[in-house]
Amino acid sequence: MTAQDSATHSAAVAPRSAGPASGTALAALGVASFSLSFPATAWSLTGFGPWTSSGLRGTLAGLIAALYLLASAAPLPKARQWPGLLVVSAGCVIGFPLLTTLALRTSSTAHSAVVIGLLPLATAVASALRTGRRPSRAFWAAALTGAAAVLGFTLLQSHGRPTVADLYLLVGVLVCAAGYAEGGRLSRDLPGARVIAWAVVAALPVMLLTSAYGLSAEPVRLGAEALVGLGYIAAVSQFGGFVFWYRGMAVIGVPRASQLQLAQPLLTLVWSVLLLGEDLPVAAPATAGVVLLCIVVTQRARG
Repeated sequence: MTAQDSATHSAAVAPRSAGPASGTALAALGVASFSLSFPATAWSLTGFGPWTSSGLRGTLAGLIAALYLLASAAPLPKARQWPGLLVVSAGCVIGFPLLTTLALRTSSTAHSAVVIGLLPLATAVASALRTGRRPSRAFWAAALTGAAAVLGFTLLQSHGRPTVADLYLLVGVLVCAAGYAEGGRLSRDLPGARVIAWAVVAALPVMLLTSAYGLSAEPVRLGAEALVGLGYIAAVSQFGGFVFWYRGMAVIGVPRASQLQLAQPLLTLVWSVLLLGEDLPVAAPATAGVVLLCIVVTQRARG
């Protein structure tokens, strides 16, 4: 690659005008998009079974991503980029959506959202292990405090007895953290939109099989809520939100961006009350205060 080609590639992936503030804003937009995922999934489950919902979500997202790649004349990723893209595909497109959808059959949206509050710490750890970059002690202290707050909240809500749904969610956290960390790393070489687009397209065969199985084994009851929910998790949760998320990660780094997601459970709690009529847990405001303080510290901590 010539110097001119390298400069052109850098400009395409990371515009010079992109700074920490814009990176934080992009990652925050991703978090805001993801915060509606659980309520939308709950809506989709009013008309589709968990396997059908997860399969159709990935299939529709795959079609959207394929159209984007064709319209933008995106070149095929390099051979060295495919292993990372497959990690994103397995964690963020196949594993996490299916596991969380299975959990939402028996767990409330509010409870599930708070368990997922462990994802920021898991993502920061996965990124550190993958890249070898170590954030500061202040960062880790704040990240651990935030994770402890949401874990304590979870145990309080479940009376200290984790459920099968919690197991689905915890495994989902681990596979999603790997996908987030790898996607954030790849976004330094590829535009964030292409990272998630190729990952979603790579998962399309699995999603088609999942859809076929779900439609043959689960009843379908079409309704406005089910269709709106499915449309959201396919177009936004599985594709559009990742465009902002991975772009923000590329600018401010995976560890810092991941900690913005500490706010996601709190936003989801609000949506679960407003959209689903669920009760707001009593401990939620105190947990929110701790989490927001931890976000401030992690964003100010030096790498």
